[in-house]
Amino acid sequence: MARNDGIDRTFARNQDLPTLDDVAKVQEHNEREKDSYSNQDIDITQTHRNVHFKKPTDSYAAMFDQMIADGVISTRGLKADAVKYGELLFDVNSAYFHNHGGYEYAKQFYADAYKAAVEIVGGEQYILSAVMHADERNRAMTEALGEDVYHYHLHVVYIPVVEKQILWSKRCKDEALRGTVKETITQVSRSKKWESKPVLDEDGNPMLNAKGKKILKSSYSVLQDDFFNFMRAAGYTDVERGERGSTEEHLTVTQFKVQAEQQRLEVVTGQVAQAEQSLEDAKSATEKQKRDWKLCKGKLRRQRPLR
Repeated sequence: MARNDGIDRTFARNQDLPTLDDVAKVQEHNEREKDSYSNQDIDITQTHRNVHFKKPTDSYAAMFDQMIADGVISTRGLKADAVKYGELLFDVNSAYFHNHGGYEYAKQFYADAYKAAVEIVGGEQYILSAVMHADERNRAMTEALGEDVYHYHLHVVYIPVVEKQILWSKRCKDEALRGTVKETITQVSRSKKWESKPVLDEDGNPMLNAKGKKILKSSYSVLQDDFFNFMRAAGYTDVERGERGSTEEHLTVTQFKVQAEQQRLEVVTGQVAQAEQSLEDAKSATEKQKRDWKLCKGKLRRQRPLR
């Protein structure tokens, strides 16, 4: 993941939340419900700067149950252990925001990123919470620059849903209705929401491999594409897409954040080394100028005519 090439890249991650315990832990972290954290980079004095683009009205689990009761979503046909919650993380390296003015720029960037999340999820009604964290210090850049630098990123907790058609069964008394659509429900379904899609050729037809089977594109690769394309269309033309065809697209949110910090550390380390080298070059050039000036002065003295 670490490239140290000075290029600012968009990153999008999706993480399943399989159990209610996972959901509760994510809620605790995202909503800053604790008084202290083991993560020393979380600066609770800055938590007031976190920005909610959609603030939860209750616990994530209670909101889910209410959506079931209101008929907004349906769990009909799901297995007991089916994944019902997901979390998206949208991110760009810290230096990008630092170089564009910091906090205010990040707020606008992630306001637009939230619009992308709404499209990706399929509607704002399926989002439980969307919050930009502005209270997690980037330790590497903070130490390198001698000032507090915060890593801005967006957490979006949502319900993965798809439209599912329920057909009249063969036992329907009206033969004309059998096999036709009885109703369409918004079904909670992680597997269908994130199923891989076929790769299309220039004419829009599915591409086939040597065995004649469709070539599939990972749904997480599509997620990366969608986020990057949306942000480019929104005017952020100075960012590039996260690297293709790598394990980056399959990392969990936690794994991604650890590796992202490693990348930022390498980038900053490279910047510091470059600055130190530039300083040494400047010192060497200054010393050379001093020596040249002394040599020049000596020549001038020797060339002065005697009176």
